[in-house]
Amino acid sequence: METLDVFEVLVRENSGMLTAFLNAALPRSAVDDVWQETMLTAWRRWDDYDQKRPFGAWLRGIATRNVLAWQRKNVKAHVACDQATLEYFAETFARMHALPGDTFDEKLSALRHCIEALPEEYEQTIRMRYEEELKPADVAQRLDRKTETIKKQLLRAKAQLLDCITRRMAAAAPQS
Repeated sequence: METLDVFEVLVRENSGMLTAFLNAALPRSAVDDVWQETMLTAWRRWDDYDQKRPFGAWLRGIATRNVLAWQRKNVKAHVACDQATLEYFAETFARMHALPGDTFDEKLSALRHCIEALPEEYEQTIRMRYEEELKPADVAQRLDRKTETIKKQLLRAKAQLLDCITRRMAAAAPQS
């Protein structure tokens, strides 16, 4: 298989993951540009890729550097997260990648199911934070709660989501 073919297959397999990662880290208006820059960088640096390691993690590393570069250039723009949060996202995606399941789409489907299974107040908080891209302080104001309460709800909701996704994917895995 030619280099271009291998690269294309790996990109297709990881495209959804990369888009989700960037959507979590950037305003929507920047996602396409940073996605394209990440792919260009990955193609240019293809010879640096260690094929014994997961491609998704390598791609997220490139994307993280591109997100940080975008943030430096757009200081006045609303920044969805800092470097520590990007590292948390990268670790979370790595754990998700290690879960049983054939595709990222299956994992995304599990996430959607698990969000719907959250207690109503957690689901509402998660949706406002990540779908509407509101800052925790704005979520708190809209829900007439304290910002620290919202931050704690987000942490608890994310922990419940990870547990739910892990259980769903384990149940879906073929038993040996």
